[in-house]
Amino acid sequence: MKALISNLAIFSIFVLFFISSVTSTDQVNNFLQCLPTHSHRSFPIADAILTPTNSSFQSIYQLRANNLRILSSATSRPVAIITALHPSHAQATVICAKRHGLQVRIRSGGHDYEGLSYTSDVPFVILDMFNLKSIDINMKTETAWVQAGATTGELYYRIAEKSNVHGFPSGVCTTLGIGGHFSGGGYGFLMRKYGLSIDNVVDAQLIDANGRILNRKSMGEEVFWAIRGGGTTSFGIILSWRVKLVRVPPKVTVFTVQRILNQGATDLAYRWQQVAPKLPKDLFVRLQPEPINNGGSNKTIRVSFIGHFLGQTDRLIQLMNVNFPELGLTRNDCLEMSWVESTLYWAGFPTGTSIDVLLNRVQVDRVFYKTKSDYYKAVIPRQGLETLWQVLMDIENIFVQLNPYGGRMEEISGSETAFAHRAGNLFKVQYTITWSESDGGINAAGRFVELSRRLYSAMAPYASSNPREAFVNYRDLDVGSNESGETDFEVAREYGTKYFGNNFMRLTAAKAMIDPDNFFKNEQSIPPLPTPPAH
Repeated sequence: MKALISNLAIFSIFVLFFISSVTSTDQVNNFLQCLPTHSHRSFPIADAILTPTNSSFQSIYQLRANNLRILSSATSRPVAIITALHPSHAQATVICAKRHGLQVRIRSGGHDYEGLSYTSDVPFVILDMFNLKSIDINMKTETAWVQAGATTGELYYRIAEKSNVHGFPSGVCTTLGIGGHFSGGGYGFLMRKYGLSIDNVVDAQLIDANGRILNRKSMGEEVFWAIRGGGTTSFGIILSWRVKLVRVPPKVTVFTVQRILNQGATDLAYRWQQVAPKLPKDLFVRLQPEPINNGGSNKTIRVSFIGHFLGQTDRLIQLMNVNFPELGLTRNDCLEMSWVESTLYWAGFPTGTSIDVLLNRVQVDRVFYKTKSDYYKAVIPRQGLETLWQVLMDIENIFVQLNPYGGRMEEISGSETAFAHRAGNLFKVQYTITWSESDGGINAAGRFVELSRRLYSAMAPYASSNPREAFVNYRDLDVGSNESGETDFEVAREYGTKYFGNNFMRLTAAKAMIDPDNFFKNEQSIPPLPTPPAH
């Protein structure tokens, strides 16, 4: 009898698999046949379509899947990858996927920390924007149109080709795709002077759920508000952003000062919290603690103070002597360079590296990782810092970055864009735990993810609360998720309030305007505001 039940179960599973396979095959074939009829005849979409039978399908899928934790654990693969070569290819993908019941996941750089741009548990298509990478700079207006597939490194390089006194406030990592990076805010070492990337966006091109290309005027101010910091993939597909370039001096100064615990690192870290958010806007100093072995099994914490000043060394030292003399910054700690060279410094390239590396578009040193984030509105007491140090030494392969606010970040209202984390925050923190194949690879994921949660839990008494805020570009499914984006408004409110604060409800209203049927969705997307029942 057991054998019969077992055989029946296997047969049932086979039948269900066969039925779903047939349905899926029909869906996919209809989708693929639909594509050429909705794309530009002069730019054949056939050259952009990859299916699992294509020899380069797997390599392209993996090439822009940044987190090995997600890539190695993904149980599903897209039914097709559309490597758009022309805007009409993106339009056709939307129209045909909607018509034939496939979900679309949009990928530009592949740095989504939870892999939502390249995984799903329902039949889906990846729209890969990587080839749409043009950067058109107009120095007369000091603006640039930047397509979604361009990287931050390419943007910095192209600006430097035109001018040594212009830059743009954006991310430290140089392989970030512009499409996704800006949509969550886009922050870097210029944020205290010029705010976030989105604070310098003046227009955009967005493909809506009907395949139309909209600009700021045609999408309307509410949708334009929403896509700046609200995570664009809830609202449509970003084709390009129009940004306002910012002025930088011909020479800037960078520095790194490191101290370990027996050199007073705890007191300096405590003091940094009081000083860094109040420094002049031209000065940004990140704090980065990490565990090290200080000879044999003697573990300690090394705290790095990494600085960027929009000016030269003499003035920087004057400012530091007044505002943060405890650090003891000296001329020997400082390096003067062009602004574009400073982007290499922040990205970790050795001093003297050619700026040509900014044109390298894919991150090659990929690892397994899990990232979490926090916002801090009050100084962490020394006891809290010591708690942090102890957990870091226990875990070892984890790094923490504390990024100061203040300056321009507290001048911009929390409702001016969808990015809500403005005044009242002293700093934002990123906790990232990394591991490799030699540490156990995907089989060790559960253990390392739990360690990241342990650190997060240890810092709860000191972080923001009610809600405990999080940064949407440090995507973290631990803060809540909807299965495949299916609308559960209260679940969405849980993670939405952590990411967007009081802006969440306004985002749902913008979603209802642009995508009332919730075509663009993922596990942490914005649902449309429910329509009140008629009376």
